[in-house]
Amino acid sequence: QVQLVESGGGEVQPGGSLRLSCVVSGSIFSIGAGNWYRQAPGKQRELVARISSLGSTTYTDSVKGRFTISRDSAKNTVYLQMNSLKPEDTAVYYCNVVLRVRPASDSQNYWGQGTQVTVSS
Repeated sequence: QVQLVESGGGEVQPGGSLRLSCVVSGSIFSIGAGNWYRQAPGKQRELVARISSLGSTTYTDSVKGRFTISRDSAKNTVYLQMNSLKPEDTAVYYCNVVLRVRPASDSQNYWGQGTQVTVSS
């Protein structure tokens, strides 16, 4: 069974850093585009960062310059490096990744289980 396993969340003080990982569990053919979303209480889910299948990246304005999305295709992993964290970054973070499970199959969209990030003093 193919699934995405997230890790790296936790509690950190303002100005601190966390590195979130989204690892494919199970056998796949290839990994493509990846996204990180977050959802805070009382707020709609927000796209934080994305990386295209060819490696270009985009970020929402509130995290630009502080967060970096990356992908290691050899390890079937998508990362989100978060620096200079602020209390308003507190949310559950979800990865969303395009995977090709078999060579002859279509690519499909998979979601991680979510990981809590709390930024407080």
